[in-house]
Amino acid sequence: MAGLLRLSRGIDALTAFIGRTASWAILAAILVSAVNAIVRKAFGVSSNAWLELQWYLFGAVFMLCAPWTLAQNEHIRIDILSSRLPERARNIVEMFGHLVFLLPFALVMTYLSWPFFRSSFVSGEASSSPGGLLIWPAKALILAGFALLLLQWLSEVIKRIAVMRGLIEDEYAAAGHAAAAEAEVERLLADEPRHSPPSPPER
Repeated sequence: MAGLLRLSRGIDALTAFIGRTASWAILAAILVSAVNAIVRKAFGVSSNAWLELQWYLFGAVFMLCAPWTLAQNEHIRIDILSSRLPERARNIVEMFGHLVFLLPFALVMTYLSWPFFRSSFVSGEASSSPGGLLIWPAKALILAGFALLLLQWLSEVIKRIAVMRGLIEDEYAAAGHAAAAEAEVERLLADEPRHSPPSPPER
């Protein structure tokens, strides 16, 4: 199990590095959008390549940051329900979700994304819009995103088994999100400067 946990940590490090790097594409997309709008308004010039680059960048963020999101336990869940379950039940629910929902989805999408990308790459598929970009890099992002999600699935299953066997602690307990939110609210309230109420005006 020690070897599997080392593999899990390696996968987590990989998806975190890729996710953090890809997150900068948000800033790039904002800059591209702003420059494109300024040039179009100021000089009456527009480019389909710049327009398509925006959704390429947003697509990169969505696909490449999804595995990192899963690793950080920031994916959508019903905390109000899971936080009330005993630890054993939460572990069963987690494993059920990983095996019955996430694994088939990631496998099927990775399997289907390969020929989708390959045919586009071999043919040199490009946008039908004048001056548009090549299409295959966008399809490569889809393949890479689901392949990384499949890797992260493996890491999550390894960690969940280790938690169930008592080898590691559950770093992201089901109640963690709610507790963290409550703690943050309490901290903000505690840090908020306390101003005395204004005195009534003199008559």
